[in-house]
Amino acid sequence: MSADYLDSVRELAIEAGRRIMPFYRAQVAVTVKQDASPLTAADLAAHHFLVDSLPGILPDVAVISEESKPETHFSALNLDRYWLVDPLDGTKEFLKATNEFTVNVALIEKGRPVLGVVHAPALDVTYFASETGGAWRTSANGTAVPVKTRRADLAHLAVVASKDHAGTMVKAMLERLSNPSLRSMGSSLKFCLVAEGSADLYLRDVPTMEWDTAAAQCVVESAGGSICALDGKALRYGKAGLKNPSLMTVGDREFAWQQIACGDAIQS
Repeated sequence: MSADYLDSVRELAIEAGRRIMPFYRAQVAVTVKQDASPLTAADLAAHHFLVDSLPGILPDVAVISEESKPETHFSALNLDRYWLVDPLDGTKEFLKATNEFTVNVALIEKGRPVLGVVHAPALDVTYFASETGGAWRTSANGTAVPVKTRRADLAHLAVVASKDHAGTMVKAMLERLSNPSLRSMGSSLKFCLVAEGSADLYLRDVPTMEWDTAAAQCVVESAGGSICALDGKALRYGKAGLKNPSLMTVGDREFAWQQIACGDAIQS
């Protein structure tokens, strides 16, 4: 069962974060990848550690990282089970020294994330979950507390958005709501705000990759929420190109979010 590996994976994610931190707030060389995203030595330090370490937990399970070679990415299309890793999610936030970057590790089985760890090393916060063990958070004192989503209050919806990638649909959605609050944040911590009940909605209408969402999706779903494409279908993994469609994260699964995402105004 995936819960059996959760503590071990959490320890690896935390150690990967330790390997990132010596580069933080230091002058590091930045390479621009083909997709125009930045790459640093911190990304690679976490990448190499996780790629080398995760087989120690499940020796026969492939590790697919954002920083893996393209042929490794393509292999996900033919695998029923694999690790999916973003060794440093939020490299732009890392370079801006906002503290809002994470290490993301997920175990994918038959197109679904069944285990996920999202570790924010600069904040000393870790969210972790398995499909059978619920969702949890630890902070500096090391005590694990369960996290749960909350029921949506239509009169006071809390929306979380990306600092660097909030799309036009987010602005339009906010204009349709009667009295929304907005919080901007980097990396997969946005999903975790919904998972812990600090926010209700996270609409992402600009592209993401599967390694951006997998670990956080397990946390959100295990906490009682959902991540769906805008047609309402569950977000699946192993898609061609490993690219996600536009997506909505909600804490309250009963909330009719498509009304505001598709343009129908909600009044309090």
